[in-house]
Amino acid sequence: MMVLTTPTGQIGRQVLDIVLDSAEAIRLIARDPSRLSPRVRERVEVVQGSHDDIDVVTKAFEGADSVFWVVPPNPRAKSVQDHVLNFIRPVCEAINSQGVKRVVGISSLGRGIAKNAGQISAIFAMDDLIESTGVSYRSLCMPGFMENMLWQVESIKRQGMLFYPMPGDRKVPHCATRDIATVAAKLLLDHSWSGQESISVCGPEDLSFNDMAQIISEVIERPIRFQQVPGETYKATMVQHGMTEAWAQGLIDMAASVDRGIYDAETRTPHSAAPTGFRQWCEEVLKPAVLA
Repeated sequence: MMVLTTPTGQIGRQVLDIVLDSAEAIRLIARDPSRLSPRVRERVEVVQGSHDDIDVVTKAFEGADSVFWVVPPNPRAKSVQDHVLNFIRPVCEAINSQGVKRVVGISSLGRGIAKNAGQISAIFAMDDLIESTGVSYRSLCMPGFMENMLWQVESIKRQGMLFYPMPGDRKVPHCATRDIATVAAKLLLDHSWSGQESISVCGPEDLSFNDMAQIISEVIERPIRFQQVPGETYKATMVQHGMTEAWAQGLIDMAASVDRGIYDAETRTPHSAAPTGFRQWCEEVLKPAVLA
Protein backbone atom coordinates (compact mmCIF):
# COMPACT_ATOMS: atom_id res chain seq x y z
CA MET A 1 0.00 0.00 0.00
CA MET A 2 1.30 3.44 -0.93
CA VAL A 3 -0.14 6.72 0.35
CA LEU A 4 0.02 9.91 -1.69
CA THR A 5 -0.47 13.41 -0.32
CA THR A 6 -1.42 16.40 -2.51
CA PRO A 7 -2.93 14.20 -5.27
CA THR A 8 -4.31 17.26 -7.09
CA GLY A 9 -1.17 19.34 -6.59
CA GLN A 10 1.48 20.24 -9.12
CA ILE A 11 3.72 17.23 -8.44
CA GLY A 12 1.31 14.90 -6.66
CA ARG A 13 -1.14 14.63 -9.56
CA GLN A 14 1.70 13.65 -11.91
CA VAL A 15 2.99 11.03 -9.48
CA LEU A 16 -0.55 9.68 -9.27
CA ASP A 17 -0.83 9.52 -13.07
CA ILE A 18 2.31 7.36 -13.22
CA VAL A 19 1.50 4.91 -10.40
CA LEU A 20 -2.18 4.57 -11.28
CA ASP A 21 -1.53 1.86 -13.86
CA SER A 22 0.61 -0.20 -11.49
CA ALA A 23 -0.62 -3.15 -9.45
CA GLU A 24 -0.01 -1.24 -6.20
CA ALA A 25 -2.81 -0.51 -3.77
CA ILE A 26 -3.07 3.29 -3.56
CA ARG A 27 -4.57 5.47 -0.87
CA LEU A 28 -4.90 9.25 -1.20
CA ILE A 29 -5.25 12.00 1.36
CA ALA A 30 -7.46 14.63 -0.28
CA ARG A 31 -9.24 17.67 1.13
CA ASP A 32 -11.78 17.63 -1.70
CA PRO A 33 -12.21 14.19 -3.31
CA SER A 34 -14.59 15.70 -5.89
CA ARG A 35 -11.54 17.21 -7.60
CA LEU A 36 -10.31 13.70 -8.42
CA SER A 37 -11.31 12.25 -11.77
CA PRO A 38 -13.83 9.38 -11.89
CA ARG A 39 -11.02 7.10 -13.11
CA VAL A 40 -8.96 7.92 -10.03
CA ARG A 41 -11.86 7.54 -7.58
CA GLU A 42 -12.70 4.11 -9.01
CA ARG A 43 -9.10 2.92 -8.65
CA VAL A 44 -7.94 4.26 -5.28
CA GLU A 45 -9.00 4.55 -1.66
CA VAL A 46 -9.47 8.12 -0.44
CA VAL A 47 -9.11 9.46 3.09
CA GLN A 48 -10.77 12.87 3.13
CA GLY A 49 -9.09 15.64 5.06
CA SER A 50 -5.84 17.51 5.43
CA HIS A 51 -2.50 15.86 6.11
CA ASP A 52 -1.80 18.29 8.95
CA ASP A 53 -4.53 16.46 10.92
CA ILE A 54 -3.11 13.62 13.03
CA ASP A 55 -6.34 11.62 12.88
CA VAL A 56 -6.44 11.84 9.08
CA VAL A 57 -2.78 10.94 8.69
CA THR A 58 -2.97 8.05 11.16
CA LYS A 59 -5.96 6.59 9.35
CA ALA A 60 -4.28 7.01 5.96
CA PHE A 61 -0.98 5.45 7.08
CA GLU A 62 -2.57 2.30 8.52
CA GLY A 63 -1.00 -0.67 6.71
CA ALA A 64 1.03 1.60 4.41
CA ASP A 65 4.48 0.60 3.19
CA SER A 66 5.40 3.79 1.30
CA VAL A 67 4.35 7.44 1.54
CA PHE A 68 4.76 10.34 -0.88
CA TRP A 69 4.97 13.44 1.30
CA VAL A 70 4.63 17.09 0.27
CA VAL A 71 4.02 20.12 2.45
CA PRO A 72 1.66 22.28 0.36
CA PRO A 73 2.37 26.00 0.16
CA ASN A 74 0.10 28.42 1.97
CA PRO A 75 0.69 32.05 0.93
CA ARG A 76 -1.69 33.13 3.71
CA ALA A 77 0.29 31.46 6.50
CA LYS A 78 1.28 33.82 9.31
CA SER A 79 4.56 31.92 9.84
CA VAL A 80 6.46 29.85 7.28
CA GLN A 81 8.14 27.71 9.95
CA ASP A 82 4.92 27.06 11.87
CA HIS A 83 3.09 26.15 8.66
CA VAL A 84 5.65 23.48 7.81
CA LEU A 85 5.92 22.15 11.36
CA ASN A 86 2.13 21.83 11.60
CA PHE A 87 2.33 19.32 8.76
CA ILE A 88 5.48 17.54 9.93
CA ARG A 89 4.50 16.74 13.51
CA PRO A 90 1.54 14.55 12.45
CA VAL A 91 3.53 12.68 9.81
CA CYS A 92 6.35 11.88 12.24
CA GLU A 93 3.91 10.61 14.85
CA ALA A 94 2.02 8.50 12.30
CA ILE A 95 5.22 7.07 10.77
CA ASN A 96 6.11 5.67 14.17
CA SER A 97 2.66 4.54 15.25
CA GLN A 98 1.75 2.87 11.95
CA GLY A 99 5.14 1.37 11.04
CA VAL A 100 5.59 3.06 7.65
CA LYS A 101 8.70 1.66 5.95
CA ARG A 102 9.60 4.25 3.31
CA VAL A 103 8.91 7.96 2.73
CA VAL A 104 9.67 10.01 -0.39
CA GLY A 105 9.63 13.74 0.35
CA ILE A 106 9.90 16.93 -1.69
CA SER A 107 12.78 19.10 -0.48
CA SER A 108 15.31 21.50 -2.05
CA LEU A 109 18.90 21.79 -3.11
CA GLY A 110 21.21 23.50 -0.65
CA ARG A 111 20.76 21.39 2.47
CA GLY A 112 23.59 21.99 4.90
CA ILE A 113 24.45 25.26 3.15
CA ALA A 114 21.33 27.44 3.17
CA LYS A 115 20.90 29.83 6.07
CA ASN A 116 17.90 32.11 6.58
CA ALA A 117 16.49 30.86 3.27
CA GLY A 118 12.78 31.31 3.94
CA GLN A 119 10.66 28.39 2.77
CA ILE A 120 13.79 26.39 1.90
CA SER A 121 15.06 26.50 5.49
CA ALA A 122 11.67 25.34 6.74
CA ILE A 123 11.72 22.39 4.34
CA PHE A 124 15.17 21.37 5.58
CA ALA A 125 13.71 21.28 9.09
CA MET A 126 11.11 18.89 7.66
CA ASP A 127 13.86 16.60 6.34
CA ASP A 128 15.58 16.55 9.73
CA LEU A 129 12.42 15.66 11.61
CA ILE A 130 11.38 12.90 9.21
CA GLU A 131 14.87 11.40 9.37
CA SER A 132 14.77 11.52 13.18
CA THR A 133 12.00 8.88 13.09
CA GLY A 134 14.46 6.38 11.59
CA VAL A 135 12.21 5.67 8.60
CA SER A 136 13.89 4.91 5.26
CA TYR A 137 13.74 8.29 3.52
CA ARG A 138 14.51 9.71 0.11
CA SER A 139 14.62 13.49 0.12
CA LEU A 140 14.20 14.76 -3.46
CA CYS A 141 16.28 17.91 -3.73
CA MET A 142 15.39 20.36 -6.47
CA PRO A 143 16.11 23.91 -7.55
CA GLY A 144 13.26 26.21 -8.59
CA PHE A 145 10.46 24.66 -10.63
CA MET A 146 9.96 25.72 -14.23
CA GLU A 147 6.25 25.81 -13.37
CA ASN A 148 6.93 28.84 -11.17
CA MET A 149 7.11 30.77 -14.44
CA LEU A 150 3.35 30.24 -14.80
CA TRP A 151 2.90 32.83 -12.03
CA GLN A 152 4.14 35.39 -14.56
CA VAL A 153 1.80 34.52 -17.44
CA GLU A 154 -0.18 37.75 -17.05
CA SER A 155 2.92 39.97 -17.01
CA ILE A 156 4.22 38.10 -20.07
CA LYS A 157 0.91 38.68 -21.85
CA ARG A 158 0.28 42.27 -20.83
CA GLN A 159 3.75 43.76 -20.42
CA GLY A 160 6.14 41.45 -22.24
CA MET A 161 8.10 41.25 -18.98
CA LEU A 162 9.38 38.85 -16.31
CA PHE A 163 10.00 40.17 -12.80
CA TYR A 164 12.01 38.66 -9.94
CA PRO A 165 14.30 39.96 -7.14
CA MET A 166 17.48 38.40 -8.56
CA PRO A 167 20.08 39.67 -11.04
CA GLY A 168 19.18 38.86 -14.63
CA ASP A 169 22.56 37.28 -15.39
CA ARG A 170 22.68 34.90 -12.38
CA LYS A 171 22.67 31.36 -13.82
CA VAL A 172 20.99 28.67 -11.72
CA PRO A 173 19.46 25.23 -12.40
CA HIS A 174 15.73 24.76 -12.92
CA CYS A 175 13.62 21.62 -13.23
CA ALA A 176 10.23 20.57 -14.55
CA THR A 177 7.79 19.02 -12.10
CA ARG A 178 7.19 16.12 -14.51
CA ASP A 179 10.78 14.99 -13.95
CA ILE A 180 10.40 15.20 -10.17
CA ALA A 181 7.23 13.11 -10.40
CA THR A 182 9.00 10.48 -12.50
CA VAL A 183 11.75 10.05 -9.90
CA ALA A 184 9.25 9.99 -7.02
CA ALA A 185 7.02 7.39 -8.69
CA LYS A 186 9.97 5.13 -9.44
CA LEU A 187 10.99 5.18 -5.78
CA LEU A 188 7.43 4.53 -4.58
CA LEU A 189 7.13 1.49 -6.83
CA ASP A 190 10.52 0.13 -5.73
CA HIS A 191 10.31 -1.89 -2.49
CA SER A 192 14.03 -2.70 -2.33
CA TRP A 193 15.60 0.49 -0.99
CA SER A 194 16.29 1.41 2.60
CA GLY A 195 18.29 3.94 4.60
CA GLN A 196 18.26 7.70 4.22
CA GLU A 197 19.57 9.62 1.23
CA SER A 198 19.14 12.91 -0.62
CA ILE A 199 18.59 12.67 -4.37
CA SER A 200 19.16 15.70 -6.58
CA VAL A 201 16.81 16.36 -9.50
CA CYS A 202 18.10 19.17 -11.73
CA GLY A 203 17.24 20.17 -15.25
CA PRO A 204 19.83 19.67 -18.00
CA GLU A 205 21.17 23.25 -17.93
CA ASP A 206 21.80 26.34 -15.83
CA LEU A 207 19.98 29.43 -17.06
CA SER A 208 19.71 33.05 -15.99
CA PHE A 209 16.46 35.00 -16.11
CA ASN A 210 17.86 36.84 -19.13
CA ASP A 211 18.41 33.46 -20.80
CA MET A 212 14.88 32.36 -19.99
CA ALA A 213 13.38 35.61 -21.27
CA GLN A 214 15.22 35.07 -24.57
CA ILE A 215 13.98 31.48 -24.86
CA ILE A 216 10.41 32.54 -24.07
CA SER A 217 10.67 35.27 -26.71
CA GLU A 218 11.69 32.73 -29.33
CA VAL A 219 9.02 30.21 -28.33
CA ILE A 220 6.03 32.57 -28.19
CA GLU A 221 7.40 34.74 -31.02
CA ARG A 222 7.20 38.09 -29.27
CA PRO A 223 9.84 40.03 -27.33
CA ILE A 224 10.03 39.33 -23.60
CA ARG A 225 12.57 40.88 -21.27
CA PHE A 226 13.51 40.38 -17.65
CA GLN A 227 13.49 43.13 -15.03
CA GLN A 228 15.07 42.70 -11.61
CA VAL A 229 12.97 44.32 -8.89
CA PRO A 230 14.09 45.32 -5.38
CA GLY A 231 13.14 42.82 -2.73
CA GLU A 232 10.90 45.22 -0.85
CA THR A 233 9.03 46.13 -4.03
CA TYR A 234 8.50 42.47 -4.87
CA LYS A 235 7.34 41.79 -1.31
CA ALA A 236 4.88 44.71 -1.39
CA THR A 237 3.41 43.44 -4.66
CA MET A 238 2.95 39.94 -3.24
CA VAL A 239 1.26 41.33 -0.11
CA GLN A 240 -0.98 43.48 -2.29
CA HIS A 241 -2.13 40.30 -4.03
CA GLY A 242 -3.12 38.64 -0.75
CA MET A 243 0.09 37.02 0.50
CA THR A 244 1.02 37.43 4.16
CA GLU A 245 4.10 39.47 5.01
CA ALA A 246 5.73 36.36 6.50
CA TRP A 247 5.25 34.27 3.37
CA ALA A 248 6.36 37.11 1.09
CA GLN A 249 9.45 37.72 3.23
CA GLY A 250 10.22 34.01 2.99
CA LEU A 251 10.23 34.26 -0.81
CA ILE A 252 12.60 37.24 -0.65
CA ASP A 253 14.92 35.38 1.73
CA MET A 254 14.78 32.32 -0.52
CA ALA A 255 15.70 34.35 -3.63
CA ALA A 256 18.59 36.01 -1.78
CA SER A 257 19.87 32.62 -0.64
CA VAL A 258 19.75 31.26 -4.20
CA ASP A 259 21.61 34.34 -5.41
CA ARG A 260 24.26 33.68 -2.73
CA GLY A 261 24.86 30.28 -4.31
CA ILE A 262 23.05 27.56 -2.35
CA TYR A 263 22.41 25.67 -5.60
CA ASP A 264 26.01 25.97 -6.80
CA ALA A 265 27.41 23.33 -4.47
CA GLU A 266 25.56 20.56 -6.30
CA THR A 267 27.47 19.29 -9.33
CA ARG A 268 25.16 18.08 -12.08
CA THR A 269 25.66 14.39 -12.86
CA PRO A 270 24.05 12.04 -15.40
CA HIS A 271 21.84 10.80 -12.56
CA SER A 272 20.69 14.23 -11.38
CA ALA A 273 20.31 15.86 -14.82
CA ALA A 274 16.59 15.40 -15.50
CA PRO A 275 15.70 15.35 -19.20
CA THR A 276 13.24 18.23 -19.67
CA GLY A 277 14.95 21.40 -20.92
CA PHE A 278 13.45 24.86 -20.48
CA ARG A 279 12.77 25.35 -24.19
CA GLN A 280 10.85 22.07 -24.38
CA TRP A 281 8.89 23.02 -21.26
CA CYS A 282 8.04 26.41 -22.75
CA GLU A 283 6.79 24.80 -25.96
CA GLU A 284 4.64 22.26 -24.14
CA VAL A 285 3.46 24.13 -21.03
CA LEU A 286 4.15 27.88 -20.99
CA LYS A 287 3.21 28.72 -24.58
CA PRO A 288 -0.28 27.16 -24.35
CA ALA A 289 -0.82 29.01 -21.04
CA VAL A 290 0.21 32.35 -22.57
CA LEU A 291 -1.95 31.83 -25.67
CA ALA A 292 -4.98 30.63 -23.72
